[in-house]
Parts: sequence; C-alpha cells; structure tokens
Amino acid sequence: MPGRVATRTEKHILSRRRARWVGLAGFLAAAATPALLWHSSMSAIASDFRLEVEYLVTGWTGYALIGLGLIFFVPVLTSIGRHPESRLYPRSRNAYAGWGVSLYLLGVILASQVAAVTGLHPTP
Repeated sequence: MPGRVATRTEKHILSRRRARWVGLAGFLAAAATPALLWHSSMSAIASDFRLEVEYLVTGWTGYALIGLGLIFFVPVLTSIGRHPESRLYPRSRNAYAGWGVSLYLLGVILASQVAAVTGLHPTP
C-alpha cells in the first residue's frame, strides 16, 4: 500500500535481557536524580530536623512522593520481558506504571519548589 509507514520492525524490538537492563538503568537513574539535583537542599532540611508535623510535611513530602513513585515502579520493573500469563506479571501493570509516574512527577515538582524556597536550587 503506497504511503503506508511501517511502525514496528524487528530492529525496534529489544530482547528480553536488554529490555530488563534498560529498565533497571532507567530506574536507577530516576532514583539517583533527586539526590544529585537537591543534595544541598536535602542536607539543609535535614540539618534543622525537628519532630513537628509542619516540618515533616513541608520539608520531606516531595522526597516521600518520589520514593513512593519508585516503589510503584518495582512491579513494573520486575515484569519487563515476562509473558502476561506469568505469575510475576502484575494484573494491573499499567496502573502501577501510572501511579509511579504521577507520584514521581508530583514529588519532583514539590521538591524543586522546596529547593527554590531554601535558595539552594541550581539556576540555569
């Protein structure tokens, strides 16, 4: 059929092993990025530690959301390359991925705002 563009060819498909390595590398990069970007903000918040609700909510909520988002990515990561009928393939894999992305992005937004308030955010 003229004008038709092939969307999926063999060179676009990753092997199971490579897909797992790419997924693990992406997960590790997503886990390391907040610490690399906001280590000074985290240390400033941690240096003034006190066990008060306002402190815990305003200072650490963004990082907690990032952590929760990463936790939701674990079942997705373990199911990469597996058959949907496998026992290690979660039934709600897309829901886990959606919650992981949503919580991670909300955490990044909140953590960047906390870093901007503390004045330790790197400016371009």
